[in-house]
Amino acid sequence: MVPVLVVWLALCLSGTWAVDRSNFKTCDQSSFCKRQRALKPGESPYRALLETMELTNTRLTLQLINDNNKVRLLLELYRLQGNMTRVKINELKPLKPRYEVPDVLVREPPTEPLSVLSQDENGVVLSLGVESQRVIVSAQPFRLDIVEGHNVLMSLNSRGLLAFEHLRMRKDTFSYKVTSTVASLWDNIKRVFSSLSVHLCSAFMSSSDMTCVPLVCTLQTTKEEEEKVEEGMWEETFKSHSDSKPNGPSAVSLDFSLPGVEHVYGIPEHADTLRLKTTDNGDPYRLYNLDVFQYELYNPMALYGAVPVMLAHNTQRTTGIFWLNAAETWVDISSNTAGKTVFGKMLDYVQGSSETPQTDVRWISESGIIDVFIMLGPTPKDIFSQYASLTGTQSFPPLSSLGYHQCRWNYNDQEDVRSVDAGFDEHDIPYDFIWLDIEHTDGKRYFTWDPHKFASPKDMLQGLKDKKRNMVAIVDPHIKVDSNYKIHNEIRSRGFYVKNKDGGDYEGWCWPGNAGYPDFTQPDMRAWWASMFSYDQYEGSMDNLYTWNDMNEPSVFNGPEVTMHKDAVHGSWEHRDVHNLYGLYVHRATMEGLIQRSGGVERPFVLTRAFFAGSQRYGAVWTGDNAAEWDHLKISIPMCLSLGLVGISFCGADVGGFFKSPSPELLVRWYQTGAYQPFFRAHAHLDTPRREPWLFGPENTALIREVIRQRYTFLPYWYQLFYHAYRTGEPVMRALWVEYPQDPATFAVDDEFLIGRDLLVHPVTEEGARGVTAFLPGKEEVWFDIHTFQKHNGAQNLYIPVTMSSIPVFQRGGSIIPRKLRVRRSSACMEHDPYTLFVALNTRRTAEGELYIDDGHTFNFDNKEFIHRRLFFSNNVLSSVNVAPEAQFTTKSWIERVVILGASKPRKVTLITAGKLKTAVCNKENKVFNVGCSFQVVLSVLHEQCLKEAPVFRVKIYFALFLFADGHKSQLDFDFDASVSVLTIRKPSMNAGEDWSMALQ
Repeated sequence: MVPVLVVWLALCLSGTWAVDRSNFKTCDQSSFCKRQRALKPGESPYRALLETMELTNTRLTLQLINDNNKVRLLLELYRLQGNMTRVKINELKPLKPRYEVPDVLVREPPTEPLSVLSQDENGVVLSLGVESQRVIVSAQPFRLDIVEGHNVLMSLNSRGLLAFEHLRMRKDTFSYKVTSTVASLWDNIKRVFSSLSVHLCSAFMSSSDMTCVPLVCTLQTTKEEEEKVEEGMWEETFKSHSDSKPNGPSAVSLDFSLPGVEHVYGIPEHADTLRLKTTDNGDPYRLYNLDVFQYELYNPMALYGAVPVMLAHNTQRTTGIFWLNAAETWVDISSNTAGKTVFGKMLDYVQGSSETPQTDVRWISESGIIDVFIMLGPTPKDIFSQYASLTGTQSFPPLSSLGYHQCRWNYNDQEDVRSVDAGFDEHDIPYDFIWLDIEHTDGKRYFTWDPHKFASPKDMLQGLKDKKRNMVAIVDPHIKVDSNYKIHNEIRSRGFYVKNKDGGDYEGWCWPGNAGYPDFTQPDMRAWWASMFSYDQYEGSMDNLYTWNDMNEPSVFNGPEVTMHKDAVHGSWEHRDVHNLYGLYVHRATMEGLIQRSGGVERPFVLTRAFFAGSQRYGAVWTGDNAAEWDHLKISIPMCLSLGLVGISFCGADVGGFFKSPSPELLVRWYQTGAYQPFFRAHAHLDTPRREPWLFGPENTALIREVIRQRYTFLPYWYQLFYHAYRTGEPVMRALWVEYPQDPATFAVDDEFLIGRDLLVHPVTEEGARGVTAFLPGKEEVWFDIHTFQKHNGAQNLYIPVTMSSIPVFQRGGSIIPRKLRVRRSSACMEHDPYTLFVALNTRRTAEGELYIDDGHTFNFDNKEFIHRRLFFSNNVLSSVNVAPEAQFTTKSWIERVVILGASKPRKVTLITAGKLKTAVCNKENKVFNVGCSFQVVLSVLHEQCLKEAPVFRVKIYFALFLFADGHKSQLDFDFDASVSVLTIRKPSMNAGEDWSMALQ
């Protein structure tokens, strides 16, 4: 079997470097998508039975009926805390339970009471309790509108495309024949009574007593409409693969209308623009985790992950839709402004066109129920908070994982690893992780090492640890079927493999040859898998060995669409119900294993290729098997931006491209881009030439070295952004519209991005570029080039000449960014090094920022072991305030330099440390308060008093001036560059965790 597999793979991998689209379905080839897409708008058969409505403190329930087949559905409506609404629709009495997605929500969302405002025979109006927000339920046809004031925020089933294929028995089965025989007998009885009722009706009609006529005539009943059996409902074939579909058709669908919206985002993963396109003239966007060999760009094909979350945005509001369904899903998008040019829109305006922009979205899933969360914002950051409350936030990674990662398929042996590691030191290039792909194992048996090439893995790992470096080894979820392999024997003996439709263990081809697939939907299986990462089970592992989960879509080389058969079985459920969850469960079990091996002390690092909603809780993702092409470099930006919008911040792309070989120019430009994306890893295919950073000549080595070192100087900023992502759900790498939501010029920008809110990056992604045009947002903003310190006004398109050493990066005026400029061989080697504060002044000559420090690798920060300081500059005073006085942590790092951009030359600079606060001036009212308290607790006092006197102060501490008494004062040396208005204050030397203030006079 294995030699056959090797030949087959060789043929596949040595051919053209392009996806074979015939291996993957279109909507027309997916029978449920084709059926649902054939439905016509405006012909909804569903009616709300208002007399069945029940309202409790937690929910409203209401029955819906399909007037064509008389099948009843149960609608559940919940008002959730945090300005969200949940809508669930299921069969009232299903033939068997339908799948409801578990383990994605972090808890059952807390509810708030609903109340009825009005009701009549046409519908009911409910209050959502927030700023005149209401839900209007219309009866016939069923429709649900969410309204605020006079504005409709969102409508459900306004186009009448709700569809719910009820479970039923197949007509050619024995059970159906028995049931239909009984039904036939009952029909005969009804026909007898129906015939009798006609005679009775005639008799009564001829008499003078008319009161009984209606009673007798109502004995007649209406026979349910026979439903048409269409191709693919009970069995489906794609290429040579057959799907038995034992439960028959079970698709669900619902449409959403978004008045006033022209821009929608999200539903990753797709290799497409940030702003989603309309799908009227092509396939819908597909969400179905697949192993796609060198994917195509700018199309809606499914890729490795699926997050069924869409954001809608205009200048007034941001809303979100979270469609909680793990089955294959297609998303159709249409718009009444699609295709209109700017001139066409202007013409509409001049001619007084009254058409309001509107985007319509339709979700179609193969099975399960309708379970949708409507997030009402109203701001982008409200959406992030709302979604985080449902599915959790980005895990807080160890600091080292934010450094540079060196990977290829494969480093050959321990000597190769040692040589590459030494090469980084020889060329003075920092890195934190070196990676091993599948060839490091003993015959593709995961949790093992090749006994010849990696005979002493602990020696190898210890050599890296001595340099404060780490390793990642791959552990895939397909298990070699081999009776001499401990992992396989354990899984088989415990019954943990996924089953085929006939009840045997499901097997398919993957890297080891014939492989079994553990059923990660089972908690017992996940617990066992986690235990395999303990040091006594995973022989040769150490605490600086981390994990990479690849191929977890799951990838099955000889399966339909290179994945698992849909009629495979996970306990009580078909694979079609759980498919998009599989990768999340693998990721989760691996993460839990790394945590458990340390006794719950150490933070894990796990990279996954497949993902779903909630995967952000478990680690990092990357954009999969890209290619060494300029367009693949460009697409990495919107792909990661889209993931950030749906909670997954720890994203990156293979630097240099996985397939093919990059030119030196492309490789350098990719390093310059990747260094400013959250996950920074170079990776390459087995058949590509080696491409370590020093193999392209001294000049290119120097360019790559410089940008990797830039990455390391910004690690304190990256780290605090990930801390905030963990606490708030806000993305680390951000689309411009997130921070400038009222500026339409930002809505479609996806060739540049923000890191946090304070760094703007416009990578060079065009071959041979001599310049780029960057959009600098914000009418009141100023932006400083981080390399030249030149100042530029916001709200402009700025042309920037570039050379091979250029990567345009700008710091926002009004920000303070901490950096470490003493770059060493790894991040851990820089732990105690000093900080330089870059203070960029805005037009009001103020700035704010923060500094977060902890041990960088444990969960002790959850026990208040960290430093979190607020930095602010106002009225020529730069100060550091402890915003977490309850936290306890110490650092050896100090502040060695302060660089103020946009400054004026002072006469002197005075440092004051460890004193008492004597006076605080609230800038709004220029009011002086005498505050006799220590500097550490001044924050709450200042807030309270300033708010009393000046409500518009809004607790913004950078509008305060602090004057100290009893503290240590010292005069500091400084330089001033008048050509760029940059003040550099040297060697203030205060501890980074202390209170201090620096006055410019």
